Order: sequence, then C-alpha cells, then structure tokens
Amino acid sequence: MKNKTKYFAFPYIIWITIFIVFPSFLVLLYSITTKESNGLTTIKFTLGNFKDFFDPMYLNILWESILLAAISTVICLLIGYPTSYIIANASLNKRNTLLFLCILPMWMNMLLRTYAWMTILGNNGLINNFLELIGFSKINLLYTKGATVMGMVYNFLPFMILPIYTALTKMDTGLIEAADDLGANKATIFKKIILPLSMPGVISGIVMVFMPAVSTFIIPQLLGGNKSMMIGNLIEKLFILNGDWNFGSAISIIMMIIILISMSIMNKFDVDKEGGARLW
Repeated sequence: MKNKTKYFAFPYIIWITIFIVFPSFLVLLYSITTKESNGLTTIKFTLGNFKDFFDPMYLNILWESILLAAISTVICLLIGYPTSYIIANASLNKRNTLLFLCILPMWMNMLLRTYAWMTILGNNGLINNFLELIGFSKINLLYTKGATVMGMVYNFLPFMILPIYTALTKMDTGLIEAADDLGANKATIFKKIILPLSMPGVISGIVMVFMPAVSTFIIPQLLGGNKSMMIGNLIEKLFILNGDWNFGSAISIIMMIIILISMSIMNKFDVDKEGGARLW
C-alpha cells in the first residue's frame, strides 16, 4: 500500500517540471547565451551577461533594492510582531475578527491597492487636502522613496503577521505558566521564552517579506516614479522595452542566488529546527 501511494505524487512532479523546472531552465539558458542566438543551431554560450551586471550603475540599483527591501522588512517586523502578539492573546471571537481584518486587503489585487494609495498620497489626495483644511501647506508625498517603502510595508505586512501569529498560537503556554510560578517577571518571560519560541515565525516572516520586496516593480513604479529604480523595474525594462532577455535573465539568476543566500543565512538562526531559535 505504501509503495502504491507514491504514484499519487506523479501529477505534482509533472506540475513542478512544467511550471517551475522548465521555466527556470529557460531563464538559465537565456542568461548564459548571447542575444544574437536565434535557434539551437546558432546558440552561443557566454558569461558576458553576468559580467555586465557588475557595472557600478547596476550595482547601485541592486544596493538600492536591497536597502529599501531591508527597511520595509524591519518596519513590517516592528509593526507585525506586536500586532501578532495582540491577536494571538485576544479572545477567540476577537482573534478571528482581527485576523480577518489583517488578511482582508489581500483579497484585493495588489495593483488596485497601490493605485488607491496614489489617491491618498497625491498632491490633491486625502492627506494634502486635510493638511490644507487645517491651515498647513501641501507636502510632496507621492513619487518619493518614502512612498515606495510605505507601499511595500502596506502590501507585505500580512506576510509578516501570519507566520508570527502561527508561531505564537502554537507555543506551549505551560512554559509561560511555569516561569510565572517561579517568579519571572513579564519582561523576562518574553525575553527568555516567548521571543525565542516565536523566532521560527519571525524568520519565516522576514523571508516572506524580503523576497517579494526586493524584486517588486509595480510599487516603486507607481509610488516612487522614476526616482527609485529597483531591480524589478530594471528586469521589466530589459524584457519589455529593450527586448534584452539574456541580460534580464542573468539579473534574475543573480537575484535568485542572493535570495537563496539570504534564506540560508536566516536558517542558521533556527538552530534546533523544532520551534526554538537561539539568537543569544
């Protein structure tokens, strides 16, 4: 019976092969071939696409992308952890309502959510109209790096809240009660028990926010204008405007390597792999 159940995995293997392995292979193939190749008979291999990326202009775009993604991830963590803690410790009815409110924006397309923020941050948007109403002059909020970070925090915050919330709700409350009985104060309980046991959720949240943030292109394009070029915008322009699929694929492969390295570093913190990470 056990040997027969493995056949149920075949559809999944086929799905993985068609939609993940094959497209990834094509991206890798484009990244190591020249633009002049127009068929398998004229294909020419090169590492020039990767070499071109080390131009200072592209490295600055990469640094800018990592910096804005890191800032957004830190802000999501600072907002998401207390929010998750409050939701996890609420009564069952309130917990479901609060959790529903967190995931409700995700039911709407991210593009529409970003357009909504354009109407809020615009020169004639809600915030500037309110400032003008109370006697202040209008301020430039849209098409700035701050607007880009705000958009990423708003769109990716649920990806930080949900894994931390899951880790907190699965926590063994008996440990907290034991520490309380032994005289530990709330700060010590949080530092020695709650925070270490919730680290797997924190690590998952960081990875789930950082990965889409570093490669997003819609948010910096709509909220940041041309003032905040990110690596996602660069890849989009290379594919759509320039038609340079080879260089665009090489940058995509480099981003995949950076994300894999980031995930590997984050996994180092999950020492025991069983719900408790040690940072100190």
